[in-house]
Amino acid sequence: MAIKFQYNKTSLNELGKQLKVRQRALPTLQNKESALRLEVRKAREDSDRLVSELDAALKRYDYLAALWNEFDAGLISITDVDLYTVKVAGVKTPALGDIHYEIHPFNAFVSPAWYADGVAILKELSRIGIESEVCLEKARILDWQRRKTTQKVNLYEKVQIPGYQDAIRKIKRYMEDEENLSKAASKIVKSRHAAEEEEAPAV
Repeated sequence: MAIKFQYNKTSLNELGKQLKVRQRALPTLQNKESALRLEVRKAREDSDRLVSELDAALKRYDYLAALWNEFDAGLISITDVDLYTVKVAGVKTPALGDIHYEIHPFNAFVSPAWYADGVAILKELSRIGIESEVCLEKARILDWQRRKTTQKVNLYEKVQIPGYQDAIRKIKRYMEDEENLSKAASKIVKSRHAAEEEEAPAV
């Protein structure tokens, strides 16, 4: 990215301001990047833990496998899932609230005795599964923001800050050269003037 500038004091002051803004923002961006990296890892670990929990729960209920054929699948359904927003390292992420179920009435005298337990088991398994998905989405959002922050850190650190410093150096050098040339020119003019005065015949 080429930084546009002119060889004058106004441009020098403007570049100086821009450089300071970036130098002040860089540590904050670096802290945000490392915080986001940590939060992404935590969200992924939470999701993995919940997937393992779901697998363990499914194995725990393995002995009921034959009974599930008798279970009426239409007995319970999810009607709504409440999600709310939580800010993590300044980024809005989803968090799981309540899961709303619709449980259709069943006759406890006619239906198998374990139907009530079956409903409770399905509630537990669905909560773990949904929570795992929410954690994955949270990790995805945080990782996207982390990548954007990393790009900005790299832009400031490797392109803009060195670019502004280089432009400031060039302007300062140019202005010093101009000053030296003007001093040299005035010396030449003075010495010529003095020589002319000496050569001029006394009146």
